[in-house]
Order: sequence, then C-alpha cells, then structure tokens
Amino acid sequence: MLAALDTFDSVGILDSYFPEAHFFTEFERFDRHVDKLRRKNNKIDFVSICTPNYLHDSHIRFALRNQADAICEKPLVLNPWNVEALAEIEKETGSRVNNILQLRLHPGIIKLKQQIDQSAPDKIFDIDLTYLTSRGNWYFNSWKGNEGKSGGVASNIGIHFFDMLSWIFGSVKTNTVNLLEPDTAAGYMEMDKARVRWFLSVNYDYLPEAAKMAKKSTFRSITVDGNEIEFSEGFTDLHTRSYEEILKGNGFGLMDALPCIQIAHDIRVATPVGVKGEYHPLVRSFQKK
Repeated sequence: MLAALDTFDSVGILDSYFPEAHFFTEFERFDRHVDKLRRKNNKIDFVSICTPNYLHDSHIRFALRNQADAICEKPLVLNPWNVEALAEIEKETGSRVNNILQLRLHPGIIKLKQQIDQSAPDKIFDIDLTYLTSRGNWYFNSWKGNEGKSGGVASNIGIHFFDMLSWIFGSVKTNTVNLLEPDTAAGYMEMDKARVRWFLSVNYDYLPEAAKMAKKSTFRSITVDGNEIEFSEGFTDLHTRSYEEILKGNGFGLMDALPCIQIAHDIRVATPVGVKGEYHPLVRSFQKK
C-alpha cells in the first residue's frame, strides 16, 4: 500500500500491515499525493474504496482518472445511470472497475447456481429470502440511516442478495414492494426462473427467538421450493477471495453489478402496496406491530 485516506484518524491497524504508507485525513491532500505519484511514473495500480455508499461514484472516478483500477465495496453506486457514466470513463481511461460481489464466491451459493442451471428450462422456483441483521440506535444517526447517502435498507443490506438472485435466477420481470420503512423492506419479484418473496430488516424484534436466545444479531435464510439452503457459514474469507480473484484479473465489473443496482433503485422509489398479492410471511408480523 502506497497511501491511505480515512477521515477517522484512529487507524493504528496500518502499523500491522503497511507502516510506511502515507496517510491522509483530507481527500484534497490525498488527491494531490496520488497525482504526484502518477506524474513521477510511480502511479498506483488499484484504489480500494470502502467509503459511504453515496461517495462511491466520485471515488471510482478519482481512481479511473489516475489510471488506476477501482475495487469498490457494495453497493457499487446507488443509481443505474451512474453505471452507464462509469462505463464511458472506463473506455476513456482504459482502467477497470471491480465490485465486491462476494456471495458469488460462496460454496453454497455456487452449488445452488449449478443446480438451477441444470434444471429444466421452463422450471420456475419458489424462493423465500429472509435477511435480518439488527442494528443499534447509532445506525439511524449515521450516514447509513440517511436514505440519500446509503440508498436505504435495500441498498445497504440487501444488495448482495439481489445480486445473488439475479446471478442465479435471471432478469427481473416484476418487482412489487409490500413494505418500505427506514429499518425494514419487503417485496415480491418474478424473475426468469423464480418467484421470490423477500424480507430485509435491521430491527432486532424480527429475529427468531432461537437467534435471540443464542445472542445472535443476524439471521439468514433462503428456501428454494420449501427446502432450506444452508449458507450460514463460509463468509469469513470471501473478501480475501474477492481480492485474490481481482488481482488475477477475474473481478466482477460494471455490467455484473448493474442488475442488483437496478433492483435496489426500483425498490427505493416504489410505492408500497401493503398486504396485497404475494408477500413474505413476516409482512403480516410487521402489520401487527
């Protein structure tokens, strides 16, 4: 690592890995330093972007302008039209944008995709997706609780699952939102090969009692035609695997990320229909609160 930027200056962890890296707390000084490196023919190869969601687009542009490839955390950007603009800059600069879509590297998810790919072409699967990851009061006083900066629950905690669904089951045909609140979202999608009922929340109250008794703050569940898909484990090394694949030239690019960005955007701007048509079972629980 040649240089790092973080507005939070308690980053002593750098000493364990890159004690010689130049460190900045102001973007302007970081920008100047990177530009000087480029002009001295010592340009950086990659910019790793782990900033708040609404800054990703700008920081990706910064990387490309400095002739570096970008490695960006989820969501790549908040709006689908941002992807189109970044694709133009990729062409102009010759640099590449990589998005961390780590569920595509999860052994359980890869196995599921292989099973779906081998199914009958006209087979439509019934999917229930539940992702509950409780957050404290800090969440709503940070940028994550600001929809304009985070994209809301769908972008903040749902984007990887929407990517997984589109990667495995194809394009979205209909996207209905039943519930859209600051801490919870739920809906129903029809895809090329699936009917999906989904529920996302950062509200502790929705955690199953078994998870609460075990003092767990997260619950993930995917059922396919009523059968639970086991993928509760195997998340530990997915980020490392993602970076390893990017360094090999096997990263996931702009067009890979576009479907899930479109899904999350469409959810964010939708008008919820409530308890109508198809909906996730937990939507009823929300109505009773």
